[in-house]
Amino acid sequence: MSDWGPVFVAVILFVLLTPGLLIQIPGKNKVVEFGTMQTSSVSIFIHSIIYFALIAIFLLAIGVHMYLG
Repeated sequence: MSDWGPVFVAVILFVLLTPGLLIQIPGKNKVVEFGTMQTSSVSIFIHSIIYFALIAIFLLAIGVHMYLG
């Protein structure tokens, strides 16, 4: 059996933390902006740090596992 938990967690976090899609930290005019569809290098850096922290928590600390098949 293959473990699909890390795949699902990574895809969901990637979609949710794409800068400018749902939320952008820091924004162009404010600290947090919603649905701007714009990005900056600082925003990409901040979102990648948040992504790494959350994926480490979900996969290493909690240990999310999904077995299909």
